[in-house]
Amino acid sequence: MVNRSAEFASLLCSRLCHDLLSPVGALGNGLELLADETDPEMRERCMELLADSARATANRLKFFRLAFGAAGGFAELVDTREARAAIEGLHGDGKIRLGWMVEAEALPKTAIKVLLNLALIAGDALVRGGQLDIAAEGGEVVIRAEGPRLILDPEIRNALLGEVDPDFLSPRTSAAWLVHMLVSDHGGSVQASQPEEGLLMIGAKLPG
Repeated sequence: MVNRSAEFASLLCSRLCHDLLSPVGALGNGLELLADETDPEMRERCMELLADSARATANRLKFFRLAFGAAGGFAELVDTREARAAIEGLHGDGKIRLGWMVEAEALPKTAIKVLLNLALIAGDALVRGGQLDIAAEGGEVVIRAEGPRLILDPEIRNALLGEVDPDFLSPRTSAAWLVHMLVSDHGGSVQASQPEEGLLMIGAKLPG
């Protein structure tokens, strides 16, 4: 059990590192360009790119801290504004429009983690961007994704529903399996539609 837990933790770390690779790499490239550049306008452009990359890195770290981590520093109830800010930061490039339909001021940590990971999965499925609507009420979380090109890997859907052998998980399916574990540990259930005509519905129900 300990070994399996350690292996799953390494999968989550791999997913986090994969998502940080691009903005961190851009920081390194930007610093190299800045060191060799003498033109004032180009140096200003380099500084803008560095600022964008640093912002993207910080936003992704904040998101994964809350979605994957133990959420240290938060009480048992987490301010839903923290979750909204994390999702907005993750999709800061403007390709995905966020519809926020969460009236509660705070939700339990488990519900917040489920919400964030479902939002991550649905956002990844919007290959060319689109609309991401998020709703939560009581113990129920519902995510609706709609866009011109929507792809949900069958392995990710199977992991969400718990229909996969844990020995064959990958970094790509780790967030979905985390949702499955969190929900099943609390006696809840996960739902995931088959994506059709650019529309996907996924959600989870946690007992109150």
